[in-house]
Amino acid sequence: MPKMKTKSAAKKRFSFTANGHVKAGVAGKRHGMIKRTTKFTRQATGTMLLDDSDAKIVKKYMPYNR
Repeated sequence: MPKMKTKSAAKKRFSFTANGHVKAGVAGKRHGMIKRTTKFTRQATGTMLLDDSDAKIVKKYMPYNR
């Protein structure tokens, strides 16, 4: 049986916690910061945990990182 391949795009964008949750960067901070509130930009720093429905898709892309 051949090895399954990991999606390179997912490998660069997501990582896993010790409990198996998926970490991702917070969306909405690439451009257009003038129209965003300071509260939004402050809360959007760092990473967040993905919802279970989204995490299920990412885990299919990365079969060996669990």
